[in-house]
Amino acid sequence: MSDRSLSQALLDTFHRVVIINLPERADRRRGIAQELAKAGLSPDHPQVEIFAAKRPDGAAGFPSVGAHGAFLSHLGVMERMLDHDWERCLVLEDDMGFAPGAPARLPALARALAGRDWQIFYGHPGDMPARTPAPDVDGLIAFPADLGLIQLHFLGLTRSAAQTVAPELRRMLTRPAGSPEGGPMHVDGALNVLRARHPALTSLGIAPEIAVQRASRSDIAETRWFDRLPGLRRVSGALRALR
Repeated sequence: MSDRSLSQALLDTFHRVVIINLPERADRRRGIAQELAKAGLSPDHPQVEIFAAKRPDGAAGFPSVGAHGAFLSHLGVMERMLDHDWERCLVLEDDMGFAPGAPARLPALARALAGRDWQIFYGHPGDMPARTPAPDVDGLIAFPADLGLIQLHFLGLTRSAAQTVAPELRRMLTRPAGSPEGGPMHVDGALNVLRARHPALTSLGIAPEIAVQRASRSDIAETRWFDRLPGLRRVSGALRALR
């Protein structure tokens, strides 16, 4: 199967690919470029762009500064999508990695999604097997609206989803943490709240997973001691790459 057929399948399905990346994380830009190459794409492709991730000065009620930044970054991509009137978009966090054999499955995924109504697509099967429906013949999973999901490293969105979700995420920023209406929280949790609030946001996953998270130093979790020391940071990064 040619690289062009793989890249075309991805772009036919999602139209645009946006990579969330902190400008200082050149290591992750190199990593995501290597992953995109497996599907015949690069960050230089006209339908691929890098979105400069947000790094706020404080947590502002979020669990951490990184969680605040991740929330603002995903919200920023959705608002960019609406500003430019994109019909669909694939949002990749810069630690996304294709699962083994996944690029070759992209044409089948494109055909499957073309025949389904969906607003949100997760590139994995979720992490609650007891509550997750069985996949259909194409491997697609229709997630219940109240099923909690984590990991947004491979997230497909339609314009209708962004139109519903983005304004509500913006309102969450104005509320205190713990607000019963939804206040500052991890962005995947916020999306769960909004999916439950809006059951019409048809959310699909896939089994086996299309994408995984590559092992790398987290920008969301509190930095561990060995990532705060420059010399050991390089060592820990190398060890993660070998995992």
